[in-house]
Amino acid sequence: MSKKRLLLTGGGGMVGRNLLEHPAIGEFEVLAPRSAELDLCNFNEVQAYLRAHQPDMVIHAAGKVGGIQANMREPVGFLLENLDMGRNIVWASRQAGVKQLLNLGSSCMYPRNHNEPLKEDLVLKGELEPTNEGYALAKVVTARLCEYIMREDASYQYKTLIPCNLYGRYDKFDPAHSHLIPAIIHKVHQAKQNGQESVEIWGDGTARREFMYSGDLADALVRAIKEFEVLPVMMNIGLGHDYTINEYYQAAADVMGYTGAFAHDLSKPVGMARKLVSVERQLAWGWRAQNELRSGIEKTYDYYLREFLQ
Repeated sequence: MSKKRLLLTGGGGMVGRNLLEHPAIGEFEVLAPRSAELDLCNFNEVQAYLRAHQPDMVIHAAGKVGGIQANMREPVGFLLENLDMGRNIVWASRQAGVKQLLNLGSSCMYPRNHNEPLKEDLVLKGELEPTNEGYALAKVVTARLCEYIMREDASYQYKTLIPCNLYGRYDKFDPAHSHLIPAIIHKVHQAKQNGQESVEIWGDGTARREFMYSGDLADALVRAIKEFEVLPVMMNIGLGHDYTINEYYQAAADVMGYTGAFAHDLSKPVGMARKLVSVERQLAWGWRAQNELRSGIEKTYDYYLREFLQ
């Protein structure tokens, strides 16, 4: 029996690379073209690739991603590039007759300043967080396009997973582009190496965030591929609990052996006060993350030391 053929976009990114190194990925035939081989912003090129390779399922994990600084600096790029990539891969898949598609959304799709766990039906039910609105809009439109295609023809099953914030192996540690945890790892490591007495934290550090180790998302994706038929049309993937920014800094300091202090810059933006996804559907589906915060940071710091600093 031939293996299920998957087309994975974003195979060179953090999510894609974690999926490609998952122990069970060998059960599938995976096509993971890099941008030099397949430009997702070129619709004709995407359409031709799909017709030539005829995958059984598309997993859309590509995207222009970055932390709060990058999103505020380049809102046009975050909107247009993610919108083009999402629209092109989803619509070209429909045109090519690909019946199964797994789209990766983002918890940025949810309304800002919502203190309770974010349930899937809250998308488009409130104002988006301004600091990453462009990225969020692109993700919302792509998810809606998937839903509309299913509404018009139920034989096309185009489903969306909405992960919470991620970190892990293959992350971006450059401060100009990094998310919270890799930025913390880089800052604390530099502080330890340079003998700094303190590390700066933007804001008062009480904002809460939910960050999941990227290897756990890869595990959820493998299960979603195997059990696609029973996967909800839209489902969060997360931990179901969160930590303050201060707690993330302290956890990293504990792992890295940094004993200095932390100084808060109250003039800097901090984004939403809280962003925690509801995992009710996920738990009913029968999956939960395996890595606790310390073990995830340990694995990520090990990667940082061996790969990023070399």
